[in-house]
Amino acid sequence: MSLEYNDLKSIFFKLQPETAHKVAESGLVLAAKALPGLLSFIAKKCVINDPRLQQSILKSIYNNPVGIGGGFDKNATMIAGLSALGFGYLEYGTFTPKPQNGNAKPRLFRLVEENSIQNAMGFNNEGAAKIKNRMSSIYPNVLPLWANIGKNKLTPNENAIDDYEFLVREFDSLCDAFVINLSSPNTPNLRDLQEVSFINELFRRLKELSTKPIILKISPDLAHEKAIEICQSAVKSGADGIIISNTSIDYSLSKSSNLQNFGGLSGEVIRQKSREIFKAVADELFGKTILIACGGISDAQDAYERIKMGASLIQIYTSFIFKGPMICSELNSGILKLLEADGFNNISEAIGINVKK
Repeated sequence: MSLEYNDLKSIFFKLQPETAHKVAESGLVLAAKALPGLLSFIAKKCVINDPRLQQSILKSIYNNPVGIGGGFDKNATMIAGLSALGFGYLEYGTFTPKPQNGNAKPRLFRLVEENSIQNAMGFNNEGAAKIKNRMSSIYPNVLPLWANIGKNKLTPNENAIDDYEFLVREFDSLCDAFVINLSSPNTPNLRDLQEVSFINELFRRLKELSTKPIILKISPDLAHEKAIEICQSAVKSGADGIIISNTSIDYSLSKSSNLQNFGGLSGEVIRQKSREIFKAVADELFGKTILIACGGISDAQDAYERIKMGASLIQIYTSFIFKGPMICSELNSGILKLLEADGFNNISEAIGINVKK
């Protein structure tokens, strides 16, 4: 982590977390619009182009395995700026059919001593119409773009599939894959939809509307047997991939003095929990679908371990905030060194090498 980012972080961390995020968003938007030369300069520093990291999966080319998880760029305003920072793919959203304000503030908290965050945002976003209009001038992009979609808070669970169907119809030509968010803890009763019967019907109907890959994101708080059952059902019903995992409401994981009794934990506090549920699912489903690891990944060693556990791709969010804009370069260069040390010529040779046979 550079001295410059340490200095910048000390300033950002004096701001309320949501304010700091807005400032960072404004900076990326400004750089993309007014300072394209700056983005080119940043890209030369951050982007690692090495064929050993490249994969052709999910109907796209991924130049490296590191993506930004859903929730960072909710309204697809930062895609140009984020594209210069070395990611292999980007996820925008979670967004909903209708605009919504999300939960009451404050709703974002730093657990600084644990390199973690607690959020209770509640799918705050500008709504499908505005985001669709914005994406119409962005897509296709130099990187694969995933649309993370959710239901509106006021949509009853019995009508939830209608929201997902609407969003798939509207954004089918504006993304390279869809991520189905049923696992956020910040929309009341949303996690209740993580049931086999609902997931079977959801994927059956969505696969009739789109040929784009559709990926399910699950909670780390599920019992492992339940997670395996849900993921197996999703894959049988047409899911093209599984993201493991979303944020956790297991507050016993944190000892921070800033811990709240609401919202989801992300960052290093959920690393072990996320690794354990990933291993459980991968041992059953590796080779049957694409697995994406998310949750507490903050260094190349952990990223590489998840790859060897069966992850074709990884996602970061909280570590990007704590470690700064060079993290993709650090992760990818570290993964390359680890691949070389193990004698692998391509990342595909390492994926799943440690999965239970």
